[in-house]
Amino acid sequence: MGQIQLKQVTKSFGETQVIPPLDLTIQDGEFTVFVGPSGCGKSTLLRLIAGLEDITTGHIEIDGKDATDLVPAKRGLAMVFQSYALYPHMSVRKNIAFPLKMAKLDPAEINRRVEGAASVLNLTDYLDRRPGQLSGGQRQRVAIGRAIVREPAAFLFDEPLSNLDAALRVGMRMEISELHKKLDTTMIYVTHDQVEAMTMADKIVVLQAGVIEQVGSPLELYRAPRNTFVAGFIGSPKMNLIEGAAATEHGAHTIGIRPEHIDVVEDGGTWQGTVGVAEHLGSDTFFHIHNTGLAETITVRAIGDVSLTHGDTIHLNPRLDEMHKFGADGLRL
Repeated sequence: MGQIQLKQVTKSFGETQVIPPLDLTIQDGEFTVFVGPSGCGKSTLLRLIAGLEDITTGHIEIDGKDATDLVPAKRGLAMVFQSYALYPHMSVRKNIAFPLKMAKLDPAEINRRVEGAASVLNLTDYLDRRPGQLSGGQRQRVAIGRAIVREPAAFLFDEPLSNLDAALRVGMRMEISELHKKLDTTMIYVTHDQVEAMTMADKIVVLQAGVIEQVGSPLELYRAPRNTFVAGFIGSPKMNLIEGAAATEHGAHTIGIRPEHIDVVEDGGTWQGTVGVAEHLGSDTFFHIHNTGLAETITVRAIGDVSLTHGDTIHLNPRLDEMHKFGADGLRL
């Protein structure tokens, strides 16, 4: 069991309120990702759930029981931080076993849990090594193993992949997703990387200045962003948001069109402009287009290697059925 409910939770530091009244339910077994720009309150919210910060007002319930005033150790949660926080003088086995030893569990039970976690995380062959003999990804798996052996109601991940290089991030992203499927346990994951959010989450919570802008599945947020903030934050490259005459002719204050929903055509086209930077990636080409007559520079994603370069004229057709419309208040029309 691992349902977590936040009811009118607020957090203030002195006179400054960083989390306005907030309601959120995370269902048992769900992989929920908190995402947003730096300073949006996502890590603060995670720490409130963990009990590492006191809430100012409101209530937190875990499996239907009020956990608002419980110390972290009594909440049945396990947290994995950006820093591995491993003991360098201890073996992997002893690092994973440490929280169980502190809880004075029976040695046979400790061994059972450590061996089980090591098997799940492919660490069995490394149990007698020390952290300094491991790669960054392996050290992060040890930190996760230390959380697994506690058999918590939920796992809380605070930007756990930030210290890894790009290739390791992709690999660990997949490993954590697979781990969720194996354990079928509630996981809350904090990241500023919307690609991580889109690829890992059952449910995404988009935050800005402590306010939940939208909650939904990755595809719900991609296909129907509630406002211009979510529209511009979810998706890579981000959605083109266009104001001015091009928007008013469609009955909107702002129109949004994703780079992958603008077609490059031989000639004519609704829009034409000049290629600025062209990013040729093989499978895709990203064009940054200037001088379109629109209010903004726009980004276009073309499939394959399209042989246009800096300074070339480009002709474009936006797919009208993929266009998003927003009012002056930024909300979806």
